[in-house]
Amino acid sequence: MDIAMASLAELILEYFNLSQSASEIVASVIVFASAIVVGWAGYFIFERYFTRWAKKTKTKIDDAILRNVKAPIFLFVILVGAYYGLESLTFLDPYSGLLTAIFAIAEILLITFIISRVINVLISWYAEKSAKRGKRKSEHILFIFKKIIQIVVYVFAFLAVLAVFKVDLSGVVVGLGVGGIAIALALQTILSDAFSAFSIYFDKPFEIGDFIVVGDYSGTVKQIGIKSTRLQLLQGEELIISNRELIATSVRNFKKLKKRRIVFTFGVTCDTPLKKLKKIPEMISKIIEKMELAELDRVHFRKIGDFSLNFEVVYYMKVGDYVKYMDTQQEINYAVIEAFEKEGIELAFPTQTIFLNKKL
Repeated sequence: MDIAMASLAELILEYFNLSQSASEIVASVIVFASAIVVGWAGYFIFERYFTRWAKKTKTKIDDAILRNVKAPIFLFVILVGAYYGLESLTFLDPYSGLLTAIFAIAEILLITFIISRVINVLISWYAEKSAKRGKRKSEHILFIFKKIIQIVVYVFAFLAVLAVFKVDLSGVVVGLGVGGIAIALALQTILSDAFSAFSIYFDKPFEIGDFIVVGDYSGTVKQIGIKSTRLQLLQGEELIISNRELIATSVRNFKKLKKRRIVFTFGVTCDTPLKKLKKIPEMISKIIEKMELAELDRVHFRKIGDFSLNFEVVYYMKVGDYVKYMDTQQEINYAVIEAFEKEGIELAFPTQTIFLNKKL
């Protein structure tokens, strides 16, 4: 493009019989104007074709990326045209090194800006996608993660700027390494909690809104922070536990429970006739089969106890919700007592019979 623009400038100069300095200025203007035309054409193509194409796709991420990068790309093309236009001016040769450095820094900053905008779009798209799936994410951790990525991009941009000024980066890198080690040692506990938070975020052992059991504590996850996680306990109070401690212990997540296995036992009195004992499994089976959310597994006369004849019942709840389980179990208990009353079957309670031999 430079050769074509220079040839065009020479033809114009020969036609108008201009001086060498004027020819350089005209060539510079033509190169800059051509860059504007090319940049505007690229912007038009983005706006007319790529944007329309992106609107036809199912996702919105391509629309957001195009919307955020088309203007910076237009500026980048103009910046390149301005650089090559000024480079052709011989009277600026003493300042060529400075101009090169200035334009290189401008390009680095513009590229950094584009990358930063794309990162924002990608993380926002991920958060929106997670929200549509019904998964509540910790916005605090997402914000910290975005800032960490941006800081890494800015650090590389800073090193690139230093390289433009021909600064020896070995000392800078060593300094950053030593400083990073010192900061890591000073903030060892905090960094451990922070890395644990990212482990929770990406590994997803639990999410906001899940009911979990940690040691002796049971509660609902309310917030996952960069240093700690907050649980709303069943007793009503809030438990704040460090992420490092949370990762190091076993966590039972009842939100992941899709099917709950229930086992319960009961006993009837030892004087219950055999005929009625044989009716009990069928009675219990009919009761549980009527429950909408319950699925019967088995009913057995398990053993002869010290003061009762014990039966064991096993069934499955089709949902993991604890309240619905308790409601179902309550209905089963009511139905069992009602059925036993109709059949004249008595539930056992601890009793002891003592025989006394009285001598006369």
